[in-house]
Amino acid sequence: MSKAKLLIIGAGEHGRSVAEAAELSGEFEIIGFLDDSVATGQVVFEYPVLGSTAKLLPYLEPCDQAIVAIGNNQRRETLTARLIEVGISLATIVHPKAFLSPRALIAPGSAVMAGAIIGTEAQLGIGVIVNCGAVVDHHAKVGDFGHLGVNACMAGGSMLGTKSWIQAGSSLGYGIVVPDGVTLAPGTAL
Repeated sequence: MSKAKLLIIGAGEHGRSVAEAAELSGEFEIIGFLDDSVATGQVVFEYPVLGSTAKLLPYLEPCDQAIVAIGNNQRRETLTARLIEVGISLATIVHPKAFLSPRALIAPGSAVMAGAIIGTEAQLGIGVIVNCGAVVDHHAKVGDFGHLGVNACMAGGSMLGTKSWIQAGSSLGYGIVVPDGVTLAPGTAL
């Protein structure tokens, strides 16, 4: 089986973590990164930074899929919209040491990192980040471009709004709803 050729948008810390998860999954051949803050031609791991995000199209033609691997929810949404607009398939990257229920629904463009748990009938929207050790328990929902920090936890039936971010160590109790665009400080418990 051939591997999907993957372009990663974002060569920073999260982008590098996503690249490593993609490597370890065995499903992708990474062709390189696009990044506005890293010089074109620089090598990240063994992959080149091909250019900036200003001109996406030339870099999309040799790839099968792309993912926006940038932690900033608004920036991730904007760049993902540009990918959708030009018709590129969004990759979903799942670290092989994450656990996903076979009944969970994960939209394209999401990244599920090492040690994360996605429970029964949980739902992740487009472009969601579930960082290392985070839990999205049964029937919990994460809106598009939502972000769970390291060891953040969503109990059953809780909801994280679109572009909301619960930072490291935060937790949502059963049925708690966090509205769109909210950021919770590290360690917040609701």
